[in-house]
Amino acid sequence: MYNIGFDYEKYLQMQSAKIRERIGMFENKLYLEFGGKLFDDQHAARVLPGYMPDTKVDLLVTLADMAEIVIAINASNIESSKSVGDSGVSYDDDVLRLIDEFRKRNLHVGSVVISQYLGQPAADRFKTYLESLGITVYVMHYIPGSHYPSDIQLILSDKGYGNNDYIETTHPLVVIAAPGPGSGKMAACLSQLYHEHKRGIKAGYAKFETFPIWNRPLRHMIHYAYEAATADLDDVNMIDPFHLEAYGVSAVSYNRDIEVFPILNAMFKRIWGVSPYRSPTDMGVNMAGFCITDDEVCAEASKQELIRRYFNTQLDFAKGNVQKSAVSKLELLMNNAGQTPEERPPVMPALEKADLTGGPCVAIELPDGMILTGKTSDLLGASSAALLNALKHIAGIDDRVPLISPSLIEPIQKLKVGYLGNENPRLHTDEVLIALAISTATNPTAEIVLEQLPKLRFSEAHSSVILSQVDIGVFRQLGINITCEPVYQNKRLFHRN
Repeated sequence: MYNIGFDYEKYLQMQSAKIRERIGMFENKLYLEFGGKLFDDQHAARVLPGYMPDTKVDLLVTLADMAEIVIAINASNIESSKSVGDSGVSYDDDVLRLIDEFRKRNLHVGSVVISQYLGQPAADRFKTYLESLGITVYVMHYIPGSHYPSDIQLILSDKGYGNNDYIETTHPLVVIAAPGPGSGKMAACLSQLYHEHKRGIKAGYAKFETFPIWNRPLRHMIHYAYEAATADLDDVNMIDPFHLEAYGVSAVSYNRDIEVFPILNAMFKRIWGVSPYRSPTDMGVNMAGFCITDDEVCAEASKQELIRRYFNTQLDFAKGNVQKSAVSKLELLMNNAGQTPEERPPVMPALEKADLTGGPCVAIELPDGMILTGKTSDLLGASSAALLNALKHIAGIDDRVPLISPSLIEPIQKLKVGYLGNENPRLHTDEVLIALAISTATNPTAEIVLEQLPKLRFSEAHSSVILSQVDIGVFRQLGINITCEPVYQNKRLFHRN
């Protein structure tokens, strides 16, 4: 069963109230650095069951009357065509996607700011393109690494932040968002504080990130899962020493915020005369910890997320996408948390079925705990077989009842091999679903089975071999959390996705 451990409605109320309260601490002008994924935050939804993937955007909608959004992007990321996570979407394209998504929800996007600008031609082209679309663009100039962020006197001068464009804003809450890390969100906030101060306005700064959850123990499973999710950033959860010294209370922060806080605090004092914050935790406005309704449910969900991340990191290493150090970090986290890969329920059924059949197998654990397996056959890949078996079980249909006629599958195989040049004739998950949908025209049972697709959401799956990106993508679209053993089905060096 899918158990709830987080109160979504309570969170929206508490979080929006906290942000409004923080705005009131200043002269009705708050620059809020928005961290983490803005849309489709599946990590948060997995470790906090009850949290919705678009919760952050839903929160902004509750503040729409007072909020505007500024999107930051690093000029060097434009130049290098850096992409967002596994999606392959470049940062500059993702800026356009973010604007579309915000506008779809009637949220006001005020402008885009290009950070660390050094006259990069790609950044100039992107700026011109945005302006042709009617989007206002500002520029923040590069400050040499030998001076940033330690040389406060230079940074807080006309040669530092003073050399940046002043971002014109019209709302009391200015949310600084970005397509990914390293985009210059914090620098944009601080640059604006400097410019506002020169204009006689005491604007404020705060940081909003869901993780780490400051009022949960350092060794909580939620924090192990967070470190696993940010292994490529080398984030390490730590007790906030400034908060402990100031209040005698333990609060969880992470290394980057703790390392940069003394410099930020000095900047605040220089801009405002006195700093309103005594710790990195003070700067945050995160209320997620107060909305956890069942700690055991969230801890178990986080344990499973840690194991999923372990498999996914090993998969990335097998594909050459990460260094061995990332795998070592996940192995260390697993060891420290006392977890083993076998504690993921579909793992052993998939491996045992593979040993029995001598070929690839996939196991799917349904939300009710039932585990179904699928093996490779002449017609179907293991993923497709497991998917059909799971749908039959949910529909209460005997496993032996045929859903798709071989006479329908064979022409598809002929197309794949004979005309498209594929070496593998077996149907992938997207192809078998299309074949199933076609079968509904003549087979009422197929229609019943197809209608069960939404019930696969929150299922878990594991494959005994590395799956194609097509199969992985379909599982994710269906809301199934898929992991794979980090081995290919064959020993070839080139593997077509």
